[in-house]
Amino acid sequence: MKHPRRWLLGGLAAVVLVLVGGYAFFALQGDDAPPPPALSPAQADDGAAAGSAGQFKVIPSPATFAGYRVDEDYLGVGVHTAVGRTPLVNGTLTLDGSKVTGATLVADLTQLRSDQSRRDEALQTRGIETARYPRASFQLDRPFPVSRRAQQTSGRLALHGHKEPVPVTVRGQRLSGGGLELVGTAPVKFADFAIEPPSVAGLVKVQDHGVLEFRLRLAPLR
Repeated sequence: MKHPRRWLLGGLAAVVLVLVGGYAFFALQGDDAPPPPALSPAQADDGAAAGSAGQFKVIPSPATFAGYRVDEDYLGVGVHTAVGRTPLVNGTLTLDGSKVTGATLVADLTQLRSDQSRRDEALQTRGIETARYPRASFQLDRPFPVSRRAQQTSGRLALHGHKEPVPVTVRGQRLSGGGLELVGTAPVKFADFAIEPPSVAGLVKVQDHGVLEFRLRLAPLR
């Protein structure tokens, strides 16, 4: 007959498996991940920015956000794509003709929201640790043309207390009234920023890489 302590440990392990399995089930039944950011229907052709120059600022808008996209593995039974976004993004951009020559952007990570409030709360002290590192920033290193076609550029991302170069794929267009719209993505390797992917008892694991994504509306500085 097994020792009572072994029975107890076995029972506790079973409870953990059930709880984590139940969490996995409900997480996998959560909302579908929103699609990657895309430009709004065309409002101007690629040449519309020609002849324009000056400073632009990010403006509050339902279309403005920055956030993450990452896959979570649940008990080997499925993968859930987690997407979290914050609408609190500010910063400025310099336009010279049809080309963006500079940009400095800051996002408030404490306002990141996904389809799971438990995930949002966990990120305060795990993963990107938003309680300890409440801001992320990006500074453009390489100019790029404003075009609805994908353009490749790069910049320095400050995240989780570390600053590293990242490649960025970006699309853009001019809006009526002289504004700008930009959307883009940047791959992020968590190890580059000393981020430990969160896990639950080793059974629910976040992959070791993700994607930073953004959509910005900007207006000329007057």
